[in-house]
Amino acid sequence: MQTKLDRREFIKLAGAAGVAAARPFQQTTAPGPDAAEKDLVMLALDAARSAGASYADVRITRGNTELVATRERQITNVSKNETYGIGIRALVGGSWGFAATRDLARNSVAAAARQAAAIARSNDRINPVKTTLASVQKFPDGRWMTPHEVDPFTIPIEQKAQLLFKTNEEALRVKGVRFVTSSISSIRESRLLGTTEGSLIQQTFFRIGPNVNVTAVSDDNGDFQTRNAVLAPRGAGWEYVLGLQMQENVLRWAEEAAAKLTATPVQPGLWDLVLHPSHLWLTIHESIGHPTELDRAMGYEANFAGTSFLSPPEKVLNKFRYGPAFMNIVGNRTESGGCSTCGWDDEGVPAQSWLIVDKGVFVNYQTTREMASWISNLTKVRESLGTAYGQDWASIPFPRMPNVSLQPNTQDVSEEDVIAATKHGIYIEGDGSYSIDQQRYNFQFGGQVFWEIKDGKRIRMLRDVAYQARTPNFWNSLALAGGKSTYRLGAALNDGKGQPQQLNAVSHGCPIALFRNVNVINTG
Repeated sequence: MQTKLDRREFIKLAGAAGVAAARPFQQTTAPGPDAAEKDLVMLALDAARSAGASYADVRITRGNTELVATRERQITNVSKNETYGIGIRALVGGSWGFAATRDLARNSVAAAARQAAAIARSNDRINPVKTTLASVQKFPDGRWMTPHEVDPFTIPIEQKAQLLFKTNEEALRVKGVRFVTSSISSIRESRLLGTTEGSLIQQTFFRIGPNVNVTAVSDDNGDFQTRNAVLAPRGAGWEYVLGLQMQENVLRWAEEAAAKLTATPVQPGLWDLVLHPSHLWLTIHESIGHPTELDRAMGYEANFAGTSFLSPPEKVLNKFRYGPAFMNIVGNRTESGGCSTCGWDDEGVPAQSWLIVDKGVFVNYQTTREMASWISNLTKVRESLGTAYGQDWASIPFPRMPNVSLQPNTQDVSEEDVIAATKHGIYIEGDGSYSIDQQRYNFQFGGQVFWEIKDGKRIRMLRDVAYQARTPNFWNSLALAGGKSTYRLGAALNDGKGQPQQLNAVSHGCPIALFRNVNVINTG
């Protein structure tokens, strides 16, 4: 049973618990590995080798999560969780084995390493496809940490709750607003990776995800409309939340929720669309991010997002036109603030950036060390692009999406310029419900707020808007992209893949963009 406390009770209890005030700090140097953890990694590597592994990698991961959630003037959830353990992946012959344990006694760690090798040996007897790994540079003392100023775990829970309460109060001032929920999720993760090739890499990650959702109800209780603020999670510290100015901006979000009650239902038909980055990031994720995962294209993966229309590689690489000649899509694990940004992936491959779509043409997939050779004759890239990731110590690393971003216009094109180029269109901000088929080809997307554009000006709010398209038709209808000043990151902390399911944090950057003649339906 979940207990709800009003703000006065919560602050009283939190104060009684003696939570110390946080002292903001700026960490400039990434920490190195803990000596005891380093010793366990070396022990596991030696045990896997002794059991017959030609290659092994070991990860010790400590993950901390914290959630503070409110509704109007009540606390609805305060939770803190920690997970800590070791995972060992071993290659015997040409097949993988994996074992993990939360028991970090030396004999338990060695036993898990031997078990990983034994599983790999058994798999190799029946596995017809043999794994070969692309080469990688050795990093005997790799260190990286998410750039941040303030560790969110140093901020007292009651301080976070106060910010959420004040945000809720501002929203409730707007006529028609009945309900407001808000929350802040904080993540801190330490990962130590060791490989039999000689790499030892310590990384520390910070991610933070605020959220605000406002619900307005009509006077007769016959209708309600919601406005989610779409506050993107970010690879950053507490300073990111403060910079969002939630208390100041929630008034606009609340007014828009109320305005949706009397907004004009959209007329179905062909419309131009001006898509804000807070909306377009999700369309990128579903129609570009997932179909360019090589394991999906090759038929090795179909969970959650299906396979991919970008198949077989020899028929689409350097041939398939994804969009117009000014469209460039970059895959990366280097983007500032990106939730998938890191120093190295879970195979010790350095973070990098590469073109997925170059001047409108599809030129590369997302690869790991295992997958690089599958298309090296087509791309001339023999090294991994660094997309291996395991959710935690108990999860085997496998191909996961990096940050995938649409590059902005090289010219200084503002949001006003994009709207001015639109005669009969709809401006869409925020993401909403969506659906897409199992090859990432046919899709439908909604949003949060919609404004009719007439003769280059926003004139009134619309409602019940969703658009439908096929991936190549949609992206080839891209007519104008905004400049760098309009570029924003959207993100998710819970991109699912695999069975058993693993979650991945990922960001997608893009500018505001104009698409011509897209089919719009009325969802009412």
